[in-house]
Amino acid sequence: MKWAIVVCAMVALSECLIQVPLEKGKTAREILEEKGLWEEYRLRYPHNPMSKFDSRFAVAGQSMTNDADLAYYGIISIGTPPQSFKVIFDTGSSNLWVPSIYCSSPACNNHDKFNPSKSSTFRNNGSPLDIHYGTGSMTGFLAYDTVTVGGLAVTNQIFGLSESEAPFMQYMRADGILGLAYPRLSASGATPVFDNMMSEGLVSQDLFSVYLSSNSQQGSVVTFGGIDPSHYYGPITWIPLSNQLYWQITVDSVTVNGQVVACSGSCQAIVDTGTSLIVGPQSSIININSAVGANSQNGDYVVNCNSIGQMPDVTIHIQGQEFTLPASAYVRQSQYFGCRTGFGNGGDNLWILGDVFIRQYYSIFSRAQNMVGLARAR
Repeated sequence: MKWAIVVCAMVALSECLIQVPLEKGKTAREILEEKGLWEEYRLRYPHNPMSKFDSRFAVAGQSMTNDADLAYYGIISIGTPPQSFKVIFDTGSSNLWVPSIYCSSPACNNHDKFNPSKSSTFRNNGSPLDIHYGTGSMTGFLAYDTVTVGGLAVTNQIFGLSESEAPFMQYMRADGILGLAYPRLSASGATPVFDNMMSEGLVSQDLFSVYLSSNSQQGSVVTFGGIDPSHYYGPITWIPLSNQLYWQITVDSVTVNGQVVACSGSCQAIVDTGTSLIVGPQSSIININSAVGANSQNGDYVVNCNSIGQMPDVTIHIQGQEFTLPASAYVRQSQYFGCRTGFGNGGDNLWILGDVFIRQYYSIFSRAQNMVGLARAR
């Protein structure tokens, strides 16, 4: 697998785009379904997609949750010589952490683990790191080393090394997480990777962008320092952030067949690559799923797979623009459990626009302007 792609315009080297390919692998749900373990797992580790955004679920540090449908990960390296790790590039959190050789949890045993003694540039910070999940936690410690992302070597980057991990991580393909939200969110005050990229002048623009391929395992990519026009068409809609903590924006409404079914009078939403679904308040999600003909079943909203072609679009209105999701985009098919929608129950007020949305709309995250840009993905 290629670690990075450097795309340069003919005009100047400064126009280079630093790109990290993302692999679309099997999700934890798919792996568990194949093993016949999904129902047991789902009941034992219930998914609470809002826990990473709700301080009530976190005893300390940042909270996260067991999203069994996450599929995209990219490769980074840490240390000298480099040790490689698969990470989720998560715009809903701010810390970088990977498993360490000091972790004996089942979740660590089938993932790559960082060995500090094999890196000449490693420095132990000595501070503990405690990241709590809705159903478990990751505990470990902080350290410094060179972190290479897309060929960019970020020196003296602070990161977390796990010593214990929640059981649900065992079935995730990614080893760890690289957070891309704002530094104010970071546990233990650790400076996020992209902030160091900016301060060290490693990117030509203080922004990054995400393209998620809808169908193939290849083609998805995170681009640091620029916007890749080959991944979108039409205009970019720039949306100012309503809260510079997450990538949070204001949504005007959600409609089906021209009728408002959710978010009447506006609501707050976070554009989050670390959440697989579109998540909202339960009453609103019930309205959306009812409008598209889905029925609740064991925590999912299921539809007849033969009806996808006749199901209506769901339109999310943002900044006076329409962001439409056809049924082919919001319905997911499983060979074991049929078809279900990508609209999931969440918290009281906040929405999450996860991978179901981002696959349709190329997403640009501008720290320079504190805006999110959205354009039709190719």
